[in-house]
Amino acid sequence: AVFLPVDFGSCAEPRSAPAPSRSVPVELRLSNGRCLRFDSGIDEEALTRLIRAVDAA
Repeated sequence: AVFLPVDFGSCAEPRSAPAPSRSVPVELRLSNGRCLRFDSGIDEEALTRLIRAVDAA
């Protein structure tokens, strides 16, 4: 799996704080045919470790 940075350019800060986003279930299919299901609120580092562990298994 490869994570690429996203550049939003010069986006202006919103005038008011955005409402907290709801976590949603995410399904990720890896190239080896395995499937990961996790919550969208998962920490980026934890998700990276999880993907690496599943790929290595």
